[in-house]
Amino acid sequence: MLRPPVAPPLTWAQCAERAAGPAAPLKRRLAAFIYEGVLLFGVVMLVGMVFGVATQQRHALHGREGLQAALFLALSLYFIWFWTQGGQTLAMKTWHVRLVRHDGLPLTLAQATGRAVLSWLWFAPPLLLAWAAQWHHGKSIGSLLTLWMVAYALSSFFLPRRQFLHDVLCGTRVIDTRP
Repeated sequence: MLRPPVAPPLTWAQCAERAAGPAAPLKRRLAAFIYEGVLLFGVVMLVGMVFGVATQQRHALHGREGLQAALFLALSLYFIWFWTQGGQTLAMKTWHVRLVRHDGLPLTLAQATGRAVLSWLWFAPPLLLAWAAQWHHGKSIGSLLTLWMVAYALSSFFLPRRQFLHDVLCGTRVIDTRP
């Protein structure tokens, strides 16, 4: 069976050229975002299982804060590792986007860590609002979260080079790697 030729990876000079332009198309970035969620389901399940066995957790609400901390750490390490080792997670490779610094070079550890924390701007504001308002109804929280995520994604049209806010704050760019 014949396979289509695979384009060679971008050189860092090509990355620098693309970093000077607009961000990768919003559709591609959101597709990678959604696909990343599918892939991370396995990571979350694995971390949850290891945590449950290690702490002998018998009920989902026992040790909940520890599990949340373990998940935050595992997800942060996942992204920091991939972003500093070539700028692409598995989903980003699939959708042909790469994360680079504003000059097209690979991210530093500090930038990757900062972006991992600031990426929570996708979720934290509506979740903190729901917590402060003491909402417990899943539909209300889900609706607020969905509205916020749509607004956050659309806000990229008003930011420099059509980036997301966390990329502007971290000095990073998501570029298109298609030939």
